[in-house]
Amino acid sequence: MLGGLVMNKLIISLSAAFALLIVCVVFACEKAIAPEDSEMGETNGNLKVSVFEIEKKPFEGLTRAGKAVSEACTRLNFAIYDMSGARQKQVNQTSDMAGFGTASFQLEAGTYQVVVVGHSSSGNPTMTDPAKIQFTNSQGYTDTFLCCGDVTIGEETVNLQVSLDRIVSLCRFVVTDDIPSDVVKMRFYYTGGSGAFDANTGLGSVNSKQDVKFDMALGQKQFDLYTFLHDEEGTIHLAVTALDASGNELYMREFDVPMQQNHITWVSGAFFNGSGSSPTTITGVTVNTDWAGETYITF
Repeated sequence: MLGGLVMNKLIISLSAAFALLIVCVVFACEKAIAPEDSEMGETNGNLKVSVFEIEKKPFEGLTRAGKAVSEACTRLNFAIYDMSGARQKQVNQTSDMAGFGTASFQLEAGTYQVVVVGHSSSGNPTMTDPAKIQFTNSQGYTDTFLCCGDVTIGEETVNLQVSLDRIVSLCRFVVTDDIPSDVVKMRFYYTGGSGAFDANTGLGSVNSKQDVKFDMALGQKQFDLYTFLHDEEGTIHLAVTALDASGNELYMREFDVPMQQNHITWVSGAFFNGSGSSPTTITGVTVNTDWAGETYITF
């Protein structure tokens, strides 16, 4: 499954004198943001990277149809590395910018690694190390897409059209009972996954303590928790806490949730009226691995 996830195609257009060249690439992960990072890159660069589409895998809509980049994410990060793994240049974009989805770079002749990350976090991930592209708890974790591959720069301008694939797993936690009036925040603290990924594999690369809070002013009952698994399958330990206005714990339950890369695990039940004195271990889960696959768990 991972092979299909991390393989992609870079459509390379050299010039009118050259035929269209299709190069298969393998996904890889991150590198960090430097002071010289820009929003659009060089205007007349010799490498132009354009996001052709975001490939919709079995999350929203449960189809494999492609989707325009602006519909799938609010941020794009383009990074160029030399073959030793040293980052050379980076462009960061938001969806409200003109030219969102296209970046231009001026590079010396040689072979480079191109990494493009699409997401909707509140900030840009650290991309200094391609084996550790990292988001933080303060930025939040969202649906995340990746393309990574090599390109050779010569005398001609190179135009790359890239398609990004999803690399996260999603735990969708749903509360089915009424929310007490004194609950103002829900906190989800989970371990076993990663807030960072390796661009070369699309898998998690650190052992993270992910911590996400949701304001309950609007009575929200569905909560999306994203992570990068360390393998195609994994289990996260999830502690769910309901807090009052002073931050005091009113309700708390723990869950061991089996997950799979690029799939949703739905976890639903009566959180406030249920019994939560000890962790709930969820077992015997069957995951449908086709494009329409999801896992439903009731606690």
